[in-house]
Amino acid sequence: MLTVLEVIKKTTDFFAAKGIDSPRLNAELLVGHSLGLKRMQLYLQFERMLTDAELESLRPLVRRRGLREPVQYILGETEFFGLKLKVDRRALIPRPETERLVELVTERVATPPATILDLGTGSGAIALGLARSYPEARVVAVDVRAEALALAQENAVACSFAERVRLIESNWFDAVPAESRFNLVVANPPYLSADETAQTLPEVKGHEPASALTAGEDGLADLRTILNQAPRFLAPEGMLALETGTAQHAELARLATAAGFRRTESHPDLAGRDRFFLAW
Repeated sequence: MLTVLEVIKKTTDFFAAKGIDSPRLNAELLVGHSLGLKRMQLYLQFERMLTDAELESLRPLVRRRGLREPVQYILGETEFFGLKLKVDRRALIPRPETERLVELVTERVATPPATILDLGTGSGAIALGLARSYPEARVVAVDVRAEALALAQENAVACSFAERVRLIESNWFDAVPAESRFNLVVANPPYLSADETAQTLPEVKGHEPASALTAGEDGLADLRTILNQAPRFLAPEGMLALETGTAQHAELARLATAAGFRRTESHPDLAGRDRFFLAW
């Protein structure tokens, strides 16, 4: 028989040999999830002996992580902007950069927006984060993939925002009513080139939906569409906020000017790289 600590150490060594980042953290998360314990509770039970049944329930989780399936998909959930969201293969896993996009919007938008549009909502993370930040706002969230919208709906219900967040199946603006005007339009669209996607970690290229990652040869295809069409749907003084690739902002500024935006800003991500593009 093995103790909790021994299992964590063995799992950590296995993950490290597989090249997994933060192997100890991954081991603790999976052992805790398997036992129904939070990490702090886990620390208090390091000397506890695991039963054969407990080890059997843990092994398939460890095997999945060893095959580089994202730990969030295995756990079935992740934290985003103070919300607990369900995540699975139907949508991208919300990342810290995207959480920073929501923070940036709330910092830059002084007057609470009455209407918000989230393009390519995926799990619903941005739409729900903004619904939480702006309790009076009407939020519309669109995605071209029905399976992603189903996941977003599950999260909207779980977060008690189902009545305030309207979900529409749409390829960007295509199915958004033409008369709609939004104070804020936000998007984390695909922005990687095919070559960049091929260079991502196995967790990304092997498990997350490729259609949510790659946008043409240069990664700009969807960003071009959004910048060209957004002015027709923005209210006066409305703002467009985008998460983008880090080498795209010069071209995005040119595209924004051509589309009729009067002002743009670039903001860095947590690593200091130009990641967020705002336009008015």
